[in-house]
Amino acid sequence: METFDSKKTSLYEILKSIHEGKIQLPDFQRGWVWDDNRIKGILASVAKSFPIGAVMLLENGNESIRFKTKAIEGAPEVNGKKPEMLILDGQQRLTSLYQAIISNKVVKTRNAKGYEINRWYYIDMQKALDPDTDLEEAIFSINENKIITENIGRDVVLDLTTREKEFENMMYPVSLIDEYDTWFPSFFEFWEYDKEKIKFWNEFHRRIILGFNNYSLPVIEMTKENPKEAVCQVFEKVNTGGVSLSVFELLTASFASEEFDLKEDWNHIKLKFKSYKVLDKTSEIDFIQAITLFSTYRRKVDLEQVGQKDNFPAVSAKRKEMLNLELSDYKKYRNQVLEGFIKASKILVENHIFHSRDVPYTTQLVPMAAILSQLGKDVDNMGNKTKLMRWFWCGVFGELYGSANETRYALDIVQVVDWILKDGPEPKTIYDANFVPSRLHTLRTRNSAAYKGIYAILMDDNTRDWLSGTKIDISTYFSESIDIHHIFPVAWCEKNKNTISRDEYDSIINKTPLSGRTNRIV
Repeated sequence: METFDSKKTSLYEILKSIHEGKIQLPDFQRGWVWDDNRIKGILASVAKSFPIGAVMLLENGNESIRFKTKAIEGAPEVNGKKPEMLILDGQQRLTSLYQAIISNKVVKTRNAKGYEINRWYYIDMQKALDPDTDLEEAIFSINENKIITENIGRDVVLDLTTREKEFENMMYPVSLIDEYDTWFPSFFEFWEYDKEKIKFWNEFHRRIILGFNNYSLPVIEMTKENPKEAVCQVFEKVNTGGVSLSVFELLTASFASEEFDLKEDWNHIKLKFKSYKVLDKTSEIDFIQAITLFSTYRRKVDLEQVGQKDNFPAVSAKRKEMLNLELSDYKKYRNQVLEGFIKASKILVENHIFHSRDVPYTTQLVPMAAILSQLGKDVDNMGNKTKLMRWFWCGVFGELYGSANETRYALDIVQVVDWILKDGPEPKTIYDANFVPSRLHTLRTRNSAAYKGIYAILMDDNTRDWLSGTKIDISTYFSESIDIHHIFPVAWCEKNKNTISRDEYDSIINKTPLSGRTNRIV
């Protein structure tokens, strides 16, 4: 089965289809970002018949790939019209060309410093035909008033406010390249049908106007039979001209086709997380990944409960499964997973992890939240909570959640839940954990999960500040600015550097929780 077709297509045919709403954008595509110089550059490339790269389109109509769509910026509103094609790659180029050539409106762009500006685009006809001038120099932009001045506005350098002034200055508007027959008769009349001007126009028409009108570019059309993961991969990997897109943004567009605003829902979730400092760094991707992990696990559990014994669907939180997350599953498990994250936060606080900066692995919160979503109130049993924290600390001190964690996540939710609720075998994370005592000498900063783990353990129920004797708990942690500091001060160690190496005095062995005041005094 052919999944794509490649062909050359007229630029004007594409721009016309955009204008008519036959070609649209998925709603999650980021906004148009090209600046004035890049627009002039692509116009020059088209004028010179230089390649500007391929455009990739997706045939609309696959029921499993439903995205909310929108018109390209500057194009007429689509008003619910279903597109024939969606732009996968080429948004920035096509938007720039559409706005400058077809829209017949001032182009809202940015200058080199990033400030918003409004521009009309023109071709200096004389420069365009000058063999000693690069065509790129002939294409320029002018402000929305079409007047260039100097000397604080006193002197007019160029005025293109009327057709007659365009004729007089020999400046051709890019916005009329496709409608040149409305411009040149008046141009002839203005110059009183001067033979040299007619000859000049004919040459300009042949070399420049037809260069635009005959321009074709390669178009890759993906058929609607392509699976969702293939389409999403194109958005993430191939969409190089704009801004990269995340799984969350792709899901946002998918859910929007069912009238659900995922971004707004995430904002509500963030407000709930705001009360829990441990969750400060929990991202929308973490949340989606936890829901995906939990929903695929629940699918397995539900099949087991109806008697199925094998051929279970995979429990997974990989990108493919995240992209295939159904809105119904998101809604079904959203609140459970939300409570799972909050419960994880509370349990970590009980274990003296009070802030997101002190969470050994924020990535470990994903399986922890999913596990707690399944355990529910069963985690309040002391024995069950002890098992959960044994799994947690093994992950921390075994330093097992640094990268490529999705496979471990899937094992965790299955094995940890089975171990806690059914007294099953110990999870692989516990089996894999190994901590060598010599590692203590190399733990020097918060970049290490084990470093943060030891810091938390040092703040047990009996830990007190050296100077004040204040017990360190969640209240004093924040009010007294508790942080991990050197026991033997750096200055003292430096004086004894012949006997104490920097590697030793900077390691976790020479550090302990202290208040900010005590640290300054010490």
